[in-house]
Amino acid sequence: MKKGHGDRYLLAHDLGTSGNKAVLYSLDGRRVAAHEHAYDTSYPRPGYAEQDPEQWWTAVCESTRQLLAGAEVGSAEVAAVSFSAQMMGCLPVDRSGIALRPAIIWADMRSGRQAELLEQALGMQQVYRITGHRISSSYSGTKLRWVQDNQPDLYKRTFKTLQTKDFIIQRLTGEFVTDYSDACGTNLFDIEARKWSPAIAAALGIDMSMLPDAFPSTHRAGTVSAEAARATGLTEGTPVIVGGGDGVCAATGATVVEPGSAYVVIGTSSWIATASEHPVFDPHLRTFNWVHIDGTMYSPCGTMQSAGFSYAWLRDRIREFNQLTGCQAGDDLDTALTGAVADSRPGAANLLFLPYLMGERSPRWNPDARGAFVGLGATHTAADVIRSVLEGVGFNLRVILDVFRTTDAFEEIIAIGGGAQNRTWLQILADIWNARILVPRYVEDATSMGAALCAGVGIGAFGGFGDVKSFNPVEHVIEPSPERHEQYARLYPVFNEAYDSLVSVYSHLSRLE
Repeated sequence: MKKGHGDRYLLAHDLGTSGNKAVLYSLDGRRVAAHEHAYDTSYPRPGYAEQDPEQWWTAVCESTRQLLAGAEVGSAEVAAVSFSAQMMGCLPVDRSGIALRPAIIWADMRSGRQAELLEQALGMQQVYRITGHRISSSYSGTKLRWVQDNQPDLYKRTFKTLQTKDFIIQRLTGEFVTDYSDACGTNLFDIEARKWSPAIAAALGIDMSMLPDAFPSTHRAGTVSAEAARATGLTEGTPVIVGGGDGVCAATGATVVEPGSAYVVIGTSSWIATASEHPVFDPHLRTFNWVHIDGTMYSPCGTMQSAGFSYAWLRDRIREFNQLTGCQAGDDLDTALTGAVADSRPGAANLLFLPYLMGERSPRWNPDARGAFVGLGATHTAADVIRSVLEGVGFNLRVILDVFRTTDAFEEIIAIGGGAQNRTWLQILADIWNARILVPRYVEDATSMGAALCAGVGIGAFGGFGDVKSFNPVEHVIEPSPERHEQYARLYPVFNEAYDSLVSVYSHLSRLE
Protein backbone atom coordinates (compact mmCIF):
# COMPACT_ATOMS: atom_id res chain seq x y z
CA MET A 1 0.00 0.00 0.00
CA LYS A 2 1.35 3.43 -0.94
CA LYS A 3 2.16 5.54 2.11
CA GLY A 4 0.99 9.10 2.43
CA HIS A 5 3.21 11.85 1.10
CA GLY A 6 5.41 13.31 3.79
CA ASP A 7 5.36 10.26 6.07
CA ARG A 8 8.61 9.61 7.91
CA TYR A 9 10.04 6.28 9.03
CA LEU A 10 12.71 4.71 11.20
CA LEU A 11 14.80 1.88 9.77
CA ALA A 12 16.04 -0.73 12.26
CA HIS A 13 18.49 -3.45 11.31
CA ASP A 14 18.61 -6.47 13.64
CA LEU A 15 21.84 -8.33 12.80
CA GLY A 16 21.37 -11.72 14.43
CA THR A 17 23.42 -14.89 14.31
CA SER A 18 21.68 -16.33 11.25
CA GLY A 19 20.86 -13.19 9.30
CA ASN A 20 19.74 -9.58 9.22
CA LYS A 21 16.14 -8.50 9.69
CA ALA A 22 15.40 -5.00 8.45
CA VAL A 23 12.22 -3.51 9.90
CA LEU A 24 10.55 -0.24 9.00
CA TYR A 25 8.59 1.63 11.69
CA SER A 26 6.49 4.74 11.37
CA LEU A 27 7.13 7.59 13.77
CA ASP A 28 3.93 6.64 15.63
CA GLY A 29 5.32 3.16 16.33
CA ARG A 30 3.57 1.10 13.66
CA ARG A 31 5.51 -1.83 12.25
CA VAL A 32 5.21 -1.10 8.53
CA ALA A 33 7.24 -3.83 6.83
CA ALA A 34 10.18 -6.20 7.28
CA HIS A 35 12.67 -8.06 5.10
CA GLU A 36 15.19 -10.75 6.10
CA HIS A 37 18.48 -11.72 4.50
CA ALA A 38 20.47 -14.73 5.71
CA TYR A 39 24.22 -15.18 6.05
CA ASP A 40 26.47 -18.08 6.97
CA THR A 41 28.40 -19.21 10.02
CA SER A 42 31.50 -21.35 9.61
CA TYR A 43 32.87 -23.75 12.22
CA PRO A 44 36.49 -24.35 11.14
CA ARG A 45 37.36 -26.32 14.30
CA PRO A 46 35.49 -27.60 17.36
CA GLY A 47 34.63 -24.63 19.56
CA TYR A 48 35.19 -22.12 16.74
CA ALA A 49 32.42 -20.01 15.16
CA GLU A 50 33.15 -17.35 12.54
CA GLN A 51 31.32 -15.14 10.07
CA ASP A 52 32.34 -13.12 7.02
CA PRO A 53 31.57 -9.45 7.83
CA GLU A 54 31.16 -8.71 4.13
CA GLN A 55 28.10 -10.94 4.28
CA TRP A 56 26.73 -8.68 7.01
CA TRP A 57 27.21 -5.69 4.73
CA THR A 58 25.58 -7.47 1.79
CA ALA A 59 22.64 -8.39 4.03
CA VAL A 60 22.20 -4.78 5.13
CA CYS A 61 22.39 -3.47 1.57
CA GLU A 62 20.03 -6.05 0.09
CA SER A 63 17.49 -5.99 2.91
CA THR A 64 17.39 -2.18 2.85
CA ARG A 65 16.70 -2.06 -0.88
CA GLN A 66 14.12 -4.86 -0.77
CA LEU A 67 12.39 -3.41 2.27
CA LEU A 68 11.99 0.07 0.85
CA ALA A 69 10.86 -1.24 -2.52
CA GLY A 70 8.33 -3.62 -1.01
CA ALA A 71 6.91 -0.96 1.31
CA GLU A 72 6.91 1.62 -1.49
CA VAL A 73 8.82 4.03 0.72
CA GLY A 74 11.30 6.47 -0.74
CA SER A 75 14.75 6.63 0.80
CA ALA A 76 14.27 10.33 1.59
CA GLU A 77 11.39 9.33 3.89
CA VAL A 78 13.76 7.42 6.19
CA ALA A 79 14.38 9.78 9.10
CA ALA A 80 17.16 7.71 10.69
CA VAL A 81 18.82 4.28 10.74
CA SER A 82 19.82 2.33 13.84
CA PHE A 83 20.85 -1.17 14.87
CA SER A 84 20.52 -4.05 17.23
CA ALA A 85 22.96 -6.89 16.77
CA GLN A 86 24.62 -10.01 18.11
CA MET A 87 27.12 -9.19 20.82
CA MET A 88 30.45 -10.39 22.28
CA GLY A 89 32.28 -10.76 18.97
CA CYS A 90 35.76 -9.80 17.87
CA LEU A 91 36.47 -8.30 14.44
CA PRO A 92 39.92 -6.73 13.91
CA VAL A 93 39.89 -4.08 11.16
CA ASP A 94 42.48 -1.77 9.62
CA ARG A 95 42.36 2.03 9.41
CA SER A 96 40.06 1.84 6.39
CA GLY A 97 37.61 -0.40 8.25
CA ILE A 98 38.56 -3.45 6.20
CA ALA A 99 38.27 -6.71 8.10
CA LEU A 100 41.62 -8.42 8.67
CA ARG A 101 40.09 -11.84 9.37
CA PRO A 102 36.66 -13.43 9.72
CA ALA A 103 34.70 -12.23 12.74
CA ILE A 104 34.96 -14.40 15.84
CA ILE A 105 31.33 -14.41 17.01
CA TRP A 106 29.73 -14.82 20.44
CA ALA A 107 29.38 -18.61 20.16
CA ASP A 108 33.14 -19.09 19.70
CA MET A 109 34.83 -20.54 22.79
CA ARG A 110 38.44 -20.86 21.59
CA SER A 111 39.90 -18.40 24.10
CA GLY A 112 39.59 -20.54 27.22
CA ARG A 113 43.30 -20.30 28.01
CA GLN A 114 43.17 -16.52 27.70
CA ALA A 115 40.23 -16.44 30.12
CA GLU A 116 42.28 -18.45 32.58
CA LEU A 117 45.12 -15.92 32.28
CA LEU A 118 42.75 -13.07 33.10
CA GLU A 119 41.39 -14.90 36.13
CA GLN A 120 44.90 -15.61 37.37
CA ALA A 121 45.85 -11.95 36.97
CA LEU A 122 42.82 -10.25 38.54
CA GLY A 123 40.47 -12.90 39.90
CA MET A 124 36.84 -13.59 39.07
CA GLN A 125 35.41 -11.36 41.79
CA GLN A 126 37.37 -8.26 40.79
CA VAL A 127 36.50 -8.55 37.11
CA TYR A 128 32.84 -9.17 37.98
CA ARG A 129 32.78 -6.07 40.19
CA ILE A 130 34.34 -3.90 37.46
CA THR A 131 32.46 -5.19 34.44
CA GLY A 132 29.28 -6.68 35.90
CA HIS A 133 30.19 -9.94 34.15
CA ARG A 134 32.07 -13.11 35.02
CA ILE A 135 35.27 -13.92 33.16
CA SER A 136 34.46 -16.10 30.15
CA SER A 137 35.80 -17.02 26.75
CA SER A 138 32.41 -15.88 25.42
CA TYR A 139 33.50 -12.25 25.68
CA SER A 140 35.46 -10.14 23.22
CA GLY A 141 38.47 -9.35 25.41
CA THR A 142 39.82 -12.88 25.62
CA LYS A 143 39.12 -13.37 21.92
CA LEU A 144 41.25 -10.36 21.05
CA ARG A 145 44.02 -11.72 23.27
CA TRP A 146 43.71 -15.01 21.37
CA VAL A 147 44.34 -13.07 18.14
CA GLN A 148 47.40 -11.47 19.72
CA ASP A 149 48.73 -14.86 20.83
CA ASN A 150 47.98 -16.80 17.65
CA GLN A 151 48.03 -14.21 14.86
CA PRO A 152 50.57 -11.63 16.09
CA ASP A 153 51.24 -10.09 12.67
CA LEU A 154 47.52 -9.56 12.13
CA TYR A 155 47.18 -8.11 15.63
CA LYS A 156 49.93 -5.56 14.88
CA ARG A 157 47.98 -4.42 11.80
CA THR A 158 44.75 -4.01 13.80
CA PHE A 159 43.49 -0.44 14.13
CA LYS A 160 40.24 -1.21 15.96
CA THR A 161 38.28 -4.25 17.05
CA LEU A 162 34.58 -3.95 16.31
CA GLN A 163 31.24 -5.58 17.04
CA THR A 164 28.79 -6.53 14.29
CA LYS A 165 26.76 -3.32 14.27
CA ASP A 166 29.92 -1.22 14.71
CA PHE A 167 31.34 -2.63 11.48
CA ILE A 168 28.17 -1.67 9.60
CA ILE A 169 28.16 1.80 11.15
CA GLN A 170 31.75 2.33 10.04
CA ARG A 171 30.84 1.21 6.52
CA LEU A 172 27.91 3.64 6.48
CA THR A 173 29.59 6.67 8.08
CA GLY A 174 33.36 6.11 8.22
CA GLU A 175 33.29 6.41 12.05
CA PHE A 176 34.71 3.87 14.50
CA VAL A 177 32.31 3.80 17.46
CA THR A 178 30.47 1.42 19.76
CA ASP A 179 27.79 1.80 22.42
CA TYR A 180 27.82 1.10 26.14
CA SER A 181 25.87 -2.16 25.86
CA ASP A 182 28.20 -3.73 23.31
CA ALA A 183 31.17 -2.44 25.30
CA CYS A 184 29.81 -4.40 28.28
CA GLY A 185 30.05 -7.56 26.19
CA THR A 186 33.81 -7.27 25.88
CA ASN A 187 34.66 -7.96 29.56
CA LEU A 188 36.86 -4.83 29.25
CA PHE A 189 34.36 -2.12 30.22
CA ASP A 190 33.99 -0.49 33.62
CA ILE A 191 30.22 -0.63 33.93
CA GLU A 192 29.86 2.12 36.54
CA ALA A 193 32.50 4.53 35.20
CA ARG A 194 31.26 3.83 31.62
CA LYS A 195 34.76 3.69 30.22
CA TRP A 196 37.29 1.05 29.22
CA SER A 197 39.09 -0.53 32.17
CA PRO A 198 42.87 0.03 32.09
CA ALA A 199 43.33 -2.69 34.72
CA ILE A 200 41.63 -5.39 32.68
CA ALA A 201 43.24 -4.28 29.42
CA ALA A 202 46.64 -4.43 31.13
CA ALA A 203 45.92 -7.86 32.60
CA LEU A 204 45.08 -9.15 29.12
CA GLY A 205 47.95 -7.23 27.51
CA ILE A 206 45.56 -5.52 25.11
CA ASP A 207 46.34 -2.21 23.43
CA MET A 208 43.48 0.09 24.53
CA SER A 209 43.80 2.16 21.37
CA MET A 210 42.19 -0.78 19.56
CA LEU A 211 38.94 -0.21 21.48
CA PRO A 212 36.53 2.22 19.77
CA ASP A 213 35.05 5.19 21.63
CA ALA A 214 31.90 4.13 23.50
CA PHE A 215 28.71 6.23 23.58
CA PRO A 216 25.10 5.93 24.70
CA SER A 217 22.96 3.97 22.25
CA THR A 218 21.17 7.16 21.16
CA HIS A 219 24.44 8.75 19.99
CA ARG A 220 24.47 10.01 16.41
CA ALA A 221 27.52 8.33 14.89
CA GLY A 222 27.32 10.31 11.65
CA THR A 223 25.37 10.22 8.42
CA VAL A 224 25.19 7.91 5.43
CA SER A 225 28.07 8.66 3.07
CA ALA A 226 27.70 9.03 -0.68
CA GLU A 227 29.37 5.67 -1.26
CA ALA A 228 27.17 3.91 1.31
CA ALA A 229 24.09 5.57 -0.16
CA ARG A 230 24.88 4.06 -3.55
CA ALA A 231 25.33 0.62 -1.99
CA THR A 232 22.24 0.62 0.24
CA GLY A 233 19.76 2.78 -1.62
CA LEU A 234 19.53 5.15 1.34
CA THR A 235 19.75 8.90 0.93
CA GLU A 236 23.14 10.49 1.53
CA GLY A 237 23.09 12.40 4.81
CA THR A 238 20.55 10.15 6.56
CA PRO A 239 21.38 10.13 10.31
CA VAL A 240 22.91 6.92 11.66
CA ILE A 241 22.23 6.25 15.35
CA VAL A 242 24.51 3.78 17.14
CA GLY A 243 21.86 1.47 18.66
CA GLY A 244 22.80 -1.41 20.92
CA GLY A 245 23.27 -5.10 21.55
CA ASP A 246 20.33 -7.33 20.72
CA GLY A 247 19.50 -8.39 24.27
CA VAL A 248 19.53 -4.83 25.58
CA CYS A 249 17.49 -3.51 22.65
CA ALA A 250 14.97 -6.25 23.36
CA ALA A 251 14.51 -4.88 26.89
CA THR A 252 13.49 -1.53 25.47
CA GLY A 253 11.21 -3.04 22.84
CA ALA A 254 9.58 -5.09 25.63
CA THR A 255 8.88 -1.75 27.42
CA VAL A 256 11.26 -2.49 30.31
CA VAL A 257 12.34 1.13 30.55
CA GLU A 258 11.65 1.95 34.21
CA PRO A 259 13.25 0.63 37.42
CA GLY A 260 11.32 -2.30 38.87
CA SER A 261 10.14 -3.67 35.53
CA ALA A 262 11.28 -7.03 34.12
CA TYR A 263 10.87 -9.21 31.05
CA VAL A 264 11.52 -12.76 29.94
CA VAL A 265 12.54 -13.87 26.46
CA ILE A 266 11.37 -17.38 25.64
CA GLY A 267 13.34 -18.48 22.62
CA THR A 268 15.87 -21.22 21.90
CA SER A 269 17.67 -19.84 24.92
CA SER A 270 15.89 -17.72 27.50
CA TRP A 271 16.70 -14.85 29.78
CA ILE A 272 15.17 -12.65 32.41
CA ALA A 273 16.31 -9.04 32.64
CA THR A 274 15.23 -5.98 34.56
CA ALA A 275 15.76 -2.23 34.60
CA SER A 276 17.60 -0.78 37.55
CA GLU A 277 19.26 2.45 38.60
CA HIS A 278 22.27 0.44 39.79
CA PRO A 279 24.00 -2.79 38.75
CA VAL A 280 22.90 -5.89 40.66
CA PHE A 281 26.06 -7.61 41.85
CA ASP A 282 25.07 -11.10 42.95
CA PRO A 283 27.36 -12.46 45.71
CA HIS A 284 27.32 -15.85 43.96
CA LEU A 285 27.97 -14.34 40.49
CA ARG A 286 24.87 -16.03 39.05
CA THR A 287 23.70 -13.02 37.04
CA PHE A 288 25.34 -10.21 35.10
CA ASN A 289 24.71 -6.60 34.06
CA TRP A 290 24.51 -4.45 30.94
CA VAL A 291 24.26 -0.70 30.62
CA HIS A 292 20.66 -0.02 29.57
CA ILE A 293 19.86 1.42 26.17
CA ASP A 294 19.00 4.78 27.74
CA GLY A 295 22.65 5.10 28.83
CA THR A 296 21.85 5.96 32.47
CA MET A 297 20.19 2.82 33.89
CA TYR A 298 21.35 -0.79 33.98
CA SER A 299 19.86 -4.05 32.77
CA PRO A 300 20.67 -6.89 35.19
CA CYS A 301 20.24 -10.19 33.37
CA GLY A 302 20.43 -13.95 33.67
CA THR A 303 20.52 -16.23 30.61
CA MET A 304 19.85 -19.97 30.46
CA GLN A 305 21.03 -22.01 27.50
CA SER A 306 18.20 -24.45 26.73
CA ALA A 307 14.68 -23.10 27.08
CA GLY A 308 12.79 -23.42 23.82
CA PHE A 309 15.61 -25.74 22.82
CA SER A 310 14.51 -28.19 25.54
CA TYR A 311 10.98 -28.24 24.18
CA ALA A 312 12.24 -28.52 20.59
CA TRP A 313 14.49 -31.42 21.61
CA LEU A 314 11.50 -33.31 23.01
CA ARG A 315 9.35 -32.51 19.98
CA ASP A 316 12.06 -33.66 17.57
CA ARG A 317 12.56 -36.92 19.45
CA ILE A 318 8.82 -37.58 19.16
CA ARG A 319 9.05 -36.98 15.43
CA GLU A 320 11.92 -39.47 15.24
CA PHE A 321 9.90 -42.09 17.13
CA ASN A 322 7.05 -41.56 14.69
CA GLN A 323 9.38 -42.04 11.74
CA LEU A 324 10.92 -45.17 13.25
CA THR A 325 7.50 -46.74 13.71
CA GLY A 326 6.23 -45.63 10.31
CA CYS A 327 3.75 -43.15 11.76
CA GLN A 328 3.28 -39.74 10.21
CA ALA A 329 3.93 -36.68 12.39
CA GLY A 330 1.44 -34.01 11.45
CA ASP A 331 2.20 -30.34 11.09
CA ASP A 332 0.10 -29.68 14.19
CA LEU A 333 2.49 -31.53 16.50
CA ASP A 334 3.14 -28.39 18.53
CA THR A 335 -0.59 -27.94 19.08
CA ALA A 336 -0.97 -31.60 20.06
CA LEU A 337 1.92 -31.48 22.53
CA THR A 338 0.71 -28.30 24.17
CA GLY A 339 -2.80 -29.70 24.41
CA ALA A 340 -1.51 -32.89 26.03
CA VAL A 341 -0.14 -30.91 28.96
CA ALA A 342 -3.70 -30.49 30.21
CA ASP A 343 -3.78 -34.24 30.87
CA SER A 344 -1.01 -33.85 33.46
CA ARG A 345 -1.50 -32.05 36.75
CA PRO A 346 0.88 -29.27 37.86
CA GLY A 347 4.07 -30.85 39.11
CA ALA A 348 3.90 -33.62 36.47
CA ALA A 349 3.35 -36.26 39.16
CA ASN A 350 6.64 -35.23 40.81
CA LEU A 351 8.66 -35.71 37.62
CA LEU A 352 11.47 -33.16 37.34
CA PHE A 353 13.36 -32.19 34.18
CA LEU A 354 16.75 -30.49 34.45
CA PRO A 355 17.03 -28.33 31.29
CA TYR A 356 20.79 -28.42 30.80
CA LEU A 357 21.06 -30.00 27.34
CA MET A 358 23.94 -27.70 26.34
CA GLY A 359 25.52 -27.03 29.70
CA GLU A 360 24.40 -23.91 31.50
CA ARG A 361 25.26 -20.25 31.81
CA SER A 362 23.24 -18.34 34.40
CA PRO A 363 22.45 -19.38 37.07
CA ARG A 364 24.62 -22.53 37.28
CA TRP A 365 27.64 -21.50 35.16
CA ASN A 366 28.47 -25.14 34.57
CA PRO A 367 29.46 -26.19 31.03
CA ASP A 368 29.45 -29.84 32.14
CA ALA A 369 25.79 -29.82 33.24
CA ARG A 370 23.45 -32.04 31.21
CA GLY A 371 19.73 -32.67 31.00
CA ALA A 372 18.03 -35.24 33.18
CA PHE A 373 14.62 -36.58 34.10
CA VAL A 374 14.54 -37.17 37.85
CA GLY A 375 11.82 -39.21 39.52
CA LEU A 376 10.70 -41.04 36.38
CA GLY A 377 8.42 -43.96 37.20
CA ALA A 378 6.36 -46.56 35.41
CA THR A 379 3.14 -44.62 36.00
CA HIS A 380 4.31 -41.41 34.35
CA THR A 381 2.52 -40.55 31.13
CA ALA A 382 3.68 -38.80 27.98
CA ALA A 383 1.74 -35.75 29.18
CA ASP A 384 3.79 -35.78 32.42
CA VAL A 385 7.02 -35.84 30.41
CA ILE A 386 5.92 -32.89 28.25
CA ARG A 387 4.76 -30.88 31.25
CA SER A 388 7.96 -31.61 33.18
CA VAL A 389 10.06 -30.12 30.36
CA LEU A 390 8.06 -26.88 30.38
CA GLU A 391 8.17 -26.76 34.17
CA GLY A 392 11.91 -27.45 34.29
CA VAL A 393 12.58 -24.33 32.25
CA GLY A 394 10.33 -22.37 34.60
CA PHE A 395 12.09 -23.65 37.71
CA ASN A 396 15.52 -22.78 36.29
CA LEU A 397 14.40 -19.28 35.34
CA ARG A 398 13.03 -18.84 38.85
CA VAL A 399 16.58 -19.21 40.20
CA ILE A 400 17.50 -16.15 38.12
CA LEU A 401 14.35 -14.27 39.12
CA ASP A 402 15.05 -14.93 42.80
CA VAL A 403 18.37 -13.08 42.47
CA PHE A 404 16.55 -10.00 41.18
CA ARG A 405 13.84 -10.34 43.82
CA THR A 406 16.40 -9.46 46.44
CA THR A 407 15.90 -5.84 45.29
CA ASP A 408 12.27 -5.80 44.08
CA ALA A 409 9.18 -8.02 44.10
CA PHE A 410 8.78 -8.20 40.31
CA GLU A 411 5.14 -9.24 40.50
CA GLU A 412 4.70 -8.61 36.76
CA ILE A 413 6.93 -10.02 34.00
CA ILE A 414 6.62 -9.07 30.33
CA ALA A 415 7.03 -12.05 27.98
CA ILE A 416 8.45 -11.85 24.45
CA GLY A 417 9.98 -14.30 21.98
CA GLY A 418 8.45 -17.18 20.08
CA GLY A 419 7.52 -19.05 23.26
CA ALA A 420 5.40 -16.09 24.38
CA GLN A 421 2.75 -17.29 21.94
CA ASN A 422 2.34 -20.53 23.94
CA ARG A 423 -0.34 -19.67 26.53
CA THR A 424 0.02 -23.04 28.26
CA TRP A 425 3.70 -22.43 28.90
CA LEU A 426 3.07 -18.87 30.04
CA GLN A 427 0.52 -20.12 32.57
CA ILE A 428 3.10 -22.57 33.94
CA LEU A 429 5.66 -19.76 34.28
CA ALA A 430 3.12 -17.49 35.99
CA ASP A 431 2.28 -20.23 38.48
CA ILE A 432 5.90 -21.15 39.25
CA TRP A 433 6.96 -17.52 39.67
CA ASN A 434 3.72 -16.30 41.29
CA ALA A 435 3.81 -13.37 38.88
CA ARG A 436 1.45 -11.91 36.31
CA ILE A 437 2.72 -12.49 32.78
CA LEU A 438 2.09 -9.57 30.42
CA VAL A 439 2.09 -10.27 26.69
CA PRO A 440 2.60 -7.22 24.45
CA ARG A 441 1.40 -6.76 20.87
CA TYR A 442 4.78 -7.44 19.26
CA VAL A 443 6.46 -10.44 20.90
CA GLU A 444 8.99 -11.21 18.14
CA ASP A 445 9.97 -7.69 17.07
CA ALA A 446 10.98 -6.22 20.42
CA THR A 447 14.66 -6.20 19.44
CA SER A 448 14.22 -4.18 16.27
CA MET A 449 11.68 -1.95 18.02
CA GLY A 450 14.33 -1.14 20.63
CA ALA A 451 16.71 -0.14 17.85
CA ALA A 452 14.00 1.99 16.23
CA LEU A 453 13.43 3.74 19.57
CA CYS A 454 17.17 4.50 19.70
CA ALA A 455 16.86 6.12 16.29
CA GLY A 456 13.80 8.15 17.26
CA VAL A 457 15.28 9.38 20.53
CA GLY A 458 18.61 10.02 18.83
CA ILE A 459 17.12 12.43 16.27
CA GLY A 460 14.77 14.06 18.77
CA ALA A 461 11.57 12.59 17.32
CA PHE A 462 10.68 11.11 20.72
CA GLY A 463 10.95 12.66 24.14
CA GLY A 464 12.34 9.47 25.62
CA PHE A 465 12.05 5.70 25.78
CA GLY A 466 8.75 5.85 27.62
CA ASP A 467 7.07 6.26 24.22
CA VAL A 468 7.56 2.54 23.62
CA LYS A 469 4.66 1.77 25.96
CA SER A 470 2.23 3.18 23.42
CA PHE A 471 4.09 1.49 20.55
CA ASN A 472 3.99 -2.00 22.09
CA PRO A 473 1.01 -2.13 24.48
CA VAL A 474 0.10 -5.13 26.62
CA GLU A 475 -2.64 -7.17 24.95
CA HIS A 476 -2.90 -10.26 27.17
CA VAL A 477 -2.41 -10.92 30.89
CA ILE A 478 -1.81 -14.35 32.44
CA GLU A 479 -2.74 -14.47 36.12
CA PRO A 480 -0.96 -16.90 38.48
CA SER A 481 -2.92 -19.45 40.46
CA PRO A 482 -2.14 -19.36 44.23
CA GLU A 483 -2.99 -23.06 44.54
CA ARG A 484 -0.70 -24.14 41.72
CA HIS A 485 2.05 -21.84 42.95
CA GLU A 486 1.89 -23.50 46.36
CA GLN A 487 2.40 -26.90 44.74
CA TYR A 488 5.31 -25.62 42.66
CA ALA A 489 6.82 -23.99 45.75
CA ARG A 490 7.13 -27.44 47.31
CA LEU A 491 8.88 -28.85 44.23
CA TYR A 492 11.24 -25.92 43.63
CA PRO A 493 13.78 -26.75 46.38
CA VAL A 494 13.76 -30.37 45.23
CA PHE A 495 14.59 -29.20 41.70
CA ASN A 496 17.63 -27.33 43.05
CA GLU A 497 18.63 -30.29 45.23
CA ALA A 498 18.46 -32.58 42.18
CA TYR A 499 20.91 -30.35 40.30
CA ASP A 500 23.28 -30.09 43.28
CA SER A 501 23.25 -33.87 43.70
CA LEU A 502 24.28 -34.41 40.07
CA VAL A 503 27.15 -31.89 39.88
CA SER A 504 29.83 -34.51 40.59
CA VAL A 505 28.19 -36.92 38.14
CA TYR A 506 28.30 -34.25 35.42
CA SER A 507 31.98 -33.68 36.13
CA HIS A 508 32.76 -37.41 35.93
CA LEU A 509 30.87 -37.76 32.64
CA SER A 510 32.71 -34.82 31.09
CA ARG A 511 36.05 -36.50 31.78
CA LEU A 512 34.88 -39.56 29.85
CA GLU A 513 34.20 -37.57 26.66
